[in-house]
Amino acid sequence: MDNKTIGVLLMAYGGPDSLQDIPSYLLDVREGRPTSQELIEEISENYRKIGGKSPILELTRQQAVALEKELNRQGNYKVYIGMRHWSPWIKDAVEQMIKDGVEQAVALVLAPHYSSMSIGKYFKRLDEALENHPNPFTYERIVSYHDHPLFIEALAQRVRQGLANLPADTHVIFSAHSLPVRIIREGDPYDTQLRETAALTAEKAGLSESQWSFCYQSAGRSPEPWLGPQLDEYVAKLGDKGHRSLLSVVIGFVCDHVEVLFDIDIRAKEIAREKGVRLERAPSLNDDPLFIRTLVDLILQKVKETA
Repeated sequence: MDNKTIGVLLMAYGGPDSLQDIPSYLLDVREGRPTSQELIEEISENYRKIGGKSPILELTRQQAVALEKELNRQGNYKVYIGMRHWSPWIKDAVEQMIKDGVEQAVALVLAPHYSSMSIGKYFKRLDEALENHPNPFTYERIVSYHDHPLFIEALAQRVRQGLANLPADTHVIFSAHSLPVRIIREGDPYDTQLRETAALTAEKAGLSESQWSFCYQSAGRSPEPWLGPQLDEYVAKLGDKGHRSLLSVVIGFVCDHVEVLFDIDIRAKEIAREKGVRLERAPSLNDDPLFIRTLVDLILQKVKETA
């Protein structure tokens, strides 16, 4: 890549900007499959409890601003954001990049662990958007960064900070979004990468094997089996085993949204209280400087490789 401005596309899941957006948002998430009124009302209530909208767009913009500032210490970069399931859509970001004259770019998803069912679909939407243009830009992919040393250190810091004000016998639960079990049979690396992240973070934070474990959360509403155990059930199980202090550390999400603010902060904590357990959550990475440095390092390395 030469000295021209390099485009950087940050892709994220997206989320509704208001309660009125939820039916249309769910229609996109469910790839056009009808959504029952009961589910719409349930999801709407979840969002109502976290403020009536998703914070993901605002947080992603903060990440993009911080990233662009750091990248421009090293060269000429412009950072764009595109959402998979809501506006600004990935195709909108592509339109703007082409309008701005971007010829070369680096693209990544704000999710550190690769799965064909998640990361793969983001790049599919990106490629489809580029196919609609006579003069598309070229781009390099960053498909995973689950074991990047700076990412691991950022998570380990969250663990250490979270444990500082909790009892010595606190058990750490690392969690990530569940996906259908069939990805394991298909050879998908998602589960393996998540467990590697958890183990590396625990080691970096100085945890013994008995001090931590890993589970999934926020399984979808399809009839097929999803990866588990699910956080709700797992918190209850740990309570039944006698644990009285738990620290939730999210490793599959890099910023707050409904799966964090409702599924953990509200629902999982309610279950913990019912079991007489104290459940605290370490803050999400959001625009943490170490996480931004992770992205900077990944992008600069990719640019160097393709120079």
